[in-house]
Amino acid sequence: MTTDDGTDPAAPWRAWRPGQRVVVRRRLPAGEPQPYTDVLGELLAVDDAGVTVRTRRGGDVRVPGDQIAIGKLVPPAPQRRPRR
Repeated sequence: MTTDDGTDPAAPWRAWRPGQRVVVRRRLPAGEPQPYTDVLGELLAVDDAGVTVRTRRGGDVRVPGDQIAIGKLVPPAPQRRPRR
C-alpha cells in the first residue's frame, strides 16, 4: 500500500534520495545490551533491501530494511569551528 504521494508508510526510507543527511534507528539482534543503535550520516544508497549511510566515525554502514525501526531526514551538520 502506498500513500497519495507514492511513499510506502511501512518503509518511508524508500523515498529518501542519496546525498541527503539521515538518521536511522537500527534494531540490534536479541541478546545485545541495548535494543537499538542510531546511524547518522549521508545517505549513499537506497534500495528495496535497505539503505547505506556514510558516517563520520564508522565509514559506510549498510542497514537492512528489516532492521530499520524508524528514520528521518536531518539538517546538514553544523560547520566545525576552527581550533584556537
